Amino acid sequence: MRRSLPLLAAHTVPALEAPRPRDGAVRPFIAVWEITLRCDLACHHCGSRAGKPRDGELSTDECLSLVEDLAELGVREVALIGGEVYLREDWLDIIGAIRARGMQPTMVTGGRALTRERAQAARSAGLASASVSIDGDESSHDRLRALAGSHRAALEAMTNLRAAGVPFGVNTQINSLTWRSLHATLERIAAAGARSWQLTFTVPMGRAADDPELLLQPFQLLEVFPLLAELKQCAAELSVDLVGGNNVGYFGPYEKLLREGTEAGYGGSCGAGILTLGIESDGTIKGCPSLATRAWSGGTIRHAPLRAIWERARPLRHMRDRTASELWGFCATCYYADVCRGGCTWMSDSLFGRAGNNPYCHHRALELARVGKRERVERVESAPGTPFDRGRFVIVEESTSVPTVDHRGVG
Repeated sequence: MRRSLPLLAAHTVPALEAPRPRDGAVRPFIAVWEITLRCDLACHHCGSRAGKPRDGELSTDECLSLVEDLAELGVREVALIGGEVYLREDWLDIIGAIRARGMQPTMVTGGRALTRERAQAARSAGLASASVSIDGDESSHDRLRALAGSHRAALEAMTNLRAAGVPFGVNTQINSLTWRSLHATLERIAAAGARSWQLTFTVPMGRAADDPELLLQPFQLLEVFPLLAELKQCAAELSVDLVGGNNVGYFGPYEKLLREGTEAGYGGSCGAGILTLGIESDGTIKGCPSLATRAWSGGTIRHAPLRAIWERARPLRHMRDRTASELWGFCATCYYADVCRGGCTWMSDSLFGRAGNNPYCHHRALELARVGKRERVERVESAPGTPFDRGRFVIVEESTSVPTVDHRGVG
């Protein structure tokens, strides 16, 4: 299935702009592909509000055609996510097609029903590795997933993957429920055979925007980052590779330790549309799978070829053109502004509807603490209740005595 490049309706997708040489030279290393929004869990921290399938999810033929397009674009790894991957009937066909085109198929799973048979079938289809979501101890995990027994099921999924010979890691969200049990989580996943552990801060998107008490506050990073440094060393002793997610940063005293093994040795600016490509289950293309759909979609593969969207859609070009001039608030004054450029767009955009000012920064928390200040975020507008939606927050700057609202945090 090959698509021509029609004129796109302005209300549907952004118009594609003229080709530029630099956009043709940039290729995504990894594509993160939500193959269905259908899920067998309803997690409180789910940014996509997964549960029911999207309207108009791609057909099998469209998915297989997209696999071809991803290979031609130069993608090296395709990470399948949901919803829940195995709830799509043709998930094994998609894995097999990715492998046949020389790319690495991986998947992320909540593991509620990842049986031994499913794990073995995935391995036979060519699955290279998997990541199982484990968030804190049993009580915290089951509360976040709104399902008693989901923690035990996730542990069983790891057992099934191991029995099938599928290498696996674990991904964990750091939030008010999970951060104090991270040491115990590490011990549990190491004993289960996990090879890697990715830690990410919960972002106020989707259902997480409905529960602001779930979020860590920026000033708590002063406690969390020393803990992460301890965990990094403990994980190495247990032969687990601890990896900080893109929103875990930036430029504090533990940066080099936490980014050990990366080419630069520190976290840089947002890689959306540079290193990463996000795909929603109806074919919508974004530079990052976590970004808000309405603001960051470059179009759908039903309206334009993947390569044209990658090279010519303004939302995907955004990070390629980003400079420190986009920064505002504290980030605009930061010593690291030219290198960091606000760090993770997902976090700041979800908070304020505007990139370029990220209060979830260790360096920032330390700098404020030196002058007797701290920040917290406060929700002032609820999210509408759609996938990848966001509410609106403001930054409240506090001293040890009198809190004041800092209106730099108003999007």
